[in-house]
Amino acid sequence: MPSPAVAIIDYDAGNLASVRRACAEVGVVATITRDPEAIQHADRVIFPGVGAAGPAMRSIQASGMESALKAFLASGKPLLGICLGMQISLEHSEEQDQSTLGLIPGVVKRFEFNDPSLKIPHMGWNEVRATQAHPVLAGLQPGDCFYFVHAYYPV
Repeated sequence: MPSPAVAIIDYDAGNLASVRRACAEVGVVATITRDPEAIQHADRVIFPGVGAAGPAMRSIQASGMESALKAFLASGKPLLGICLGMQISLEHSEEQDQSTLGLIPGVVKRFEFNDPSLKIPHMGWNEVRATQAHPVLAGLQPGDCFYFVHAYYPV
């Protein structure tokens, strides 16, 4: 069975090549694109990114991808937001007090700790525990870790 068409959104944010390599590692052919039409015709979309909310939103709006992303999500096809892609999928980000796409309800807040041993941005390996079943987390085992670099979290 051929792999579904996977579009990786290019909106001038980092880590696109890393995401494409990760897809290739598991046998998924993915195309990096900034073309709104390619987004609409994809079977799946990965919305990655490393950067800041303000410049990311300006890039998306300038390229015409905002309406394409909203239409894609409305189609019911899977969209995976990673890092900044997830952050700007919500309605608002405290980073730069930025209105974001509003693809899903919620806001992004900055971590605030009163413990000086906890550093922001948080960087490092942490155990991840699934709180509910989801295909993205299929195969996750107790003790599995993911690497994080972040100063914000979705609410």
